[in-house]
Amino acid sequence: MAEGPMEIPYRFAKDSDAGELQARWRDLPPGEEAHQVATVAGRLMLIRPQGRMVFATLRDWTGAIQLWGVAGVTEDLESLGRLSLGDWVGATGDVVRTRRGELSVRVRRWVLLARARRHFGDKWRGVSDVETRFRQRYVDLWANDDPRSILLRRSMMVSLMRRFLEERGFVEVETPILQVVPSGGHALPFVTHHNALDADLYLRIAIELHLKRLVVGGMEKVFEIGRIFRNEGLSPRHNPEFTMLELYQAYADYTDMMALTESMVAHLARECCGSVVIPYEGRELDLSPPWRRATMTELVEEQTGEVVDLAMGRDGLAKVAGRLGVTVEPRWGPGALLFEIYEKTTEPNLWGPVHVCDYPKEVSPLARDHRSRPGYVERFESILAGRELANAFSELNDPDEQRARFEDQARQRAAGEEEAMPLDRDYLRAMEYGLPPTGGLGVGVDRLAMLLTGSRHIREVIAFPAMRPEVWDEAE
Repeated sequence: MAEGPMEIPYRFAKDSDAGELQARWRDLPPGEEAHQVATVAGRLMLIRPQGRMVFATLRDWTGAIQLWGVAGVTEDLESLGRLSLGDWVGATGDVVRTRRGELSVRVRRWVLLARARRHFGDKWRGVSDVETRFRQRYVDLWANDDPRSILLRRSMMVSLMRRFLEERGFVEVETPILQVVPSGGHALPFVTHHNALDADLYLRIAIELHLKRLVVGGMEKVFEIGRIFRNEGLSPRHNPEFTMLELYQAYADYTDMMALTESMVAHLARECCGSVVIPYEGRELDLSPPWRRATMTELVEEQTGEVVDLAMGRDGLAKVAGRLGVTVEPRWGPGALLFEIYEKTTEPNLWGPVHVCDYPKEVSPLARDHRSRPGYVERFESILAGRELANAFSELNDPDEQRARFEDQARQRAAGEEEAMPLDRDYLRAMEYGLPPTGGLGVGVDRLAMLLTGSRHIREVIAFPAMRPEVWDEAE
């Protein structure tokens, strides 16, 4: 570390990025000058004093470039050589390529921008400890290359998603995160207390019902990309705080949502990955539209060889479940049983992409009755690489039917189903003003980012994933 005090400036006028310089001067021959003076800034990732010269690798968020300190050219060369790995530095100098072929800034002036009092390991060779990587993401982003590129690609994906929808006439809105009734999905909520109102409020578990209120209000195409909070465990696909895209389109049904989903995902893959055929977990995933459409019952039969249908009744489906080793809860009706059979035996084995269509009404309280299959609703989930990416409905728009389904959910809650939806009386009131035929879609933004970045765990695509609270040493 440099000796003695050194004044840290309040700002620094950087005019060039490392990545930009590398791209612009990639054809500059060894030993040649670019005849450009550049001012760069970033962290020192390597530093090697060599007599009357100092070589250092400076990294910013676009890439890396060498700083080349030379006696007689560089101000205070000795102090530059005493800097520590991780220190933030700004430097101005001539862009050159050394005789050994390294694009460099031959430093005229430099300034220390921040000291690194903690180090990232042995000569910045990377950090592999999972606890350190995700708890101290600020270490992970500098010590490893992949996390930064993953988060930048995620940002690009979300930006493209917005543009895709806006070009099709959708309007972005914001709806409440704190809600009186935690409805619109099957999940346990987080609860908090509002002191001024003296009322318990819940972090939302879904965006759905407020967006459909806006459709009732005459906003025909709306979407929100927002945070969702569910009081559940952690897994490679689950984080209690995650991001969803939800959209609703008046005068559409679930077939329109299928076309929109596959068109959007293919577009994002093409723009973010350069192709609609992407590698994932050692296999190829072809996202070219149209995607296969198959019913839940068809897919279960394909995977298991067992014929399943709601017409078999609970007893018949329970026998199938027993043969397949699927545990049955006494409170489940035939719809819940069929859904459980599908989730345990079929969904994880679907590589896809495939739209799994026509879900049991019992497990779909917000979807409209299927127009030709009694007991089923017009709902699909898009499955890619064995996991749900999207969930969509022809939205239920009959307030009487919706009330009956909410009341059935209330009975399930009373019977011990903690994730069943509570009755939302204001939403029922909104429906009584008239909800036109509407298609709705929810897409897991984190899961889509996993696919487009090749990440196997959701925490890779979340800047700060949930972790067990840290136990601090009193000396910290």
